[in-house]
Amino acid sequence: MTDASDAGRRAFLDLLHSQRVWDIELPAFDPATAPPAPLPLFHAWFAEAVAAGQAEPHTMTLATADAEGLPDVRTLMLHDADARGWHFATHATSAKGRELAARPYAALGFYWPAQGRQVRVRGPVTACSPAESSADLHARSTGALASALVGRQSEVLGSTAELDRASDAAWQRAREEPDAEVASWTRYVVEAREVEFFQGDARRRHVRLRYRRNGTGWERELLWP
Repeated sequence: MTDASDAGRRAFLDLLHSQRVWDIELPAFDPATAPPAPLPLFHAWFAEAVAAGQAEPHTMTLATADAEGLPDVRTLMLHDADARGWHFATHATSAKGRELAARPYAALGFYWPAQGRQVRVRGPVTACSPAESSADLHARSTGALASALVGRQSEVLGSTAELDRASDAAWQRAREEPDAEVASWTRYVVEAREVEFFQGDARRRHVRLRYRRNGTGWERELLWP
């Protein structure tokens, strides 16, 4: 290792180790007061994250596995959370769409550092109907429609100029045809089998409450941090 690269690594580690975690007053969470099912608690925590000023609380990580079982992860937006599960959308032809077609099971992760909270969701994934997927697409902004019209997500891009041309054409079409369809656009639902709520604690006495599906109901259990 050269002196320059060694110095760069030391500078990175110094910067990394200087970062603080949860230098704020964290909310209390008594798992004994949690509801019998995870969805109402998720809705409550989401609202509290918004009220606490958490930036982009609707973003989440989506973990999938490819045909060989190798993991993959990315950040995207939550579209809904209801009795069916946690909803998101993407092109069926994208990397995650292909991975879900091969292995229709996924995990989601929400992190709301404004309150030291995480929520983890795991379960099988179901593709929604074309009608519901179309409604999802057209409930979004003009920019979102233009992005979907560009398509080709995860494909190799030859140049940024090529993207500029495709994006300009897609924006024009999205403005002129707000009802334009994108056949590959698909809404998915993660049908939760496990949902874990994590409340951080400054003394590292974190509270972890896991819900596990048991038939038509849920079992609740505490986990060691």
